Amino acid sequence: MRRGVAAPRAQIPPESAATLARMNARSIAASALALGLFALAPAAPAHAQIQLQLGGQPAPKPAIDIAPHRAVYQMSLASAKSGSGLVSASGALAFEWGDGCDGWTVEQRYKLTLVFSQAAEVEIVTNFATWESKDGLKYRFKVRKTRNGKAEADVAGEAHLAGAGLAGKAAFTSPEKTVMDLPAGTIFPTEHTLVLLRQALADKTLVKRVVFDGATPDGAAEVNALIGRKLAAGQPGAEPLLARPGWYMRMAYFNIDKAAAAGLGEPDYEIGMELQDNGIARGIKLDYADFSIKGTLEKVELLPKPPC
Repeated sequence: MRRGVAAPRAQIPPESAATLARMNARSIAASALALGLFALAPAAPAHAQIQLQLGGQPAPKPAIDIAPHRAVYQMSLASAKSGSGLVSASGALAFEWGDGCDGWTVEQRYKLTLVFSQAAEVEIVTNFATWESKDGLKYRFKVRKTRNGKAEADVAGEAHLAGAGLAGKAAFTSPEKTVMDLPAGTIFPTEHTLVLLRQALADKTLVKRVVFDGATPDGAAEVNALIGRKLAAGQPGAEPLLARPGWYMRMAYFNIDKAAAAGLGEPDYEIGMELQDNGIARGIKLDYADFSIKGTLEKVELLPKPPC
C-alpha cells in the first residue's frame, strides 16, 4: 500500500486493535534508536572525559572505535500468538548517522505493514530525527508517525541536563507546548549507548538507566539492559564492517511513573540486539507480549567523518 493512498475500510477485531495499540510511537522509535543511536557513540566525546573516581583514582575506560554508517534492515514477523490477530508483518528500517561536529545527528525511516485476521491491513510509517550534543547534555528530537497515510503522532522538542548525573528539563513544542522535569540520572540515547558499550567491554552484564528519547510526551523510560554472551567475529572474507566481535543484548522498557508507583512489573516491550563492538547491529528483535518483529540487516556502508 503506497503512502498517502487511503486504506480499505476493514474492520479490525478487538484483539487485533489491542495488538496494534502496543506498537506506540515510543516502541517503534526505540527500535530505530536501538539501531541508529547505538552507532552514534564517538570514540572520545567530551562527556566521556568525565573521570569516575574509585578510591581517588580515575576509572579506566575501555577503548571504543565506532564506525559511522548507513544501514537498511528488512522487518518481518518473527512470532505471534493466536490471540494477537496478527497474520503477517513486513517492512524496512533505514537510518543514517551524521557527525555535525558539535553534535551527533541521526535520521530514521521506519515503514511496517501489518496484516490482521479478517483481511485488515495497517501501514505504519515513522520518521524520527534527533540531535545530541557531544557532552551529552543537550538533545533535540522530532518524530512523525502515520497510519494508513493519516497523521497519528507528531512530537517535537528539546531537552537539557544541568550536568552529568544531574536533573534536567524537556520542553515539547508538539503536540502541545509543555515542559516536564527529568529526574537526576537521566541520560539521552547516545550517552546510553556509551554506557552500554563500555559496560560490555568491562564484562558487566546488567545495566539500568533512565533514558529520555522524546519519542512520546510520556517522558523518560526506565531501561534495564542485559548484556549476554559474546558474538564471534565474522567469517574470513565477510563484509569488513561485519567482521567484528560483539554481544547479544536485551533491553526492557518500563514506564517510569508506573515503575515508581507499583514496581517494575512487566515491561511495556523488549528489544533484543546483536551489537558489534564497532556499533553496528547485525540484527534486532522487538518483543511485545503476544508477538515479535525481527529486523535483518540487508546492507550497510561506512560514512566519512567531516573535517571539524
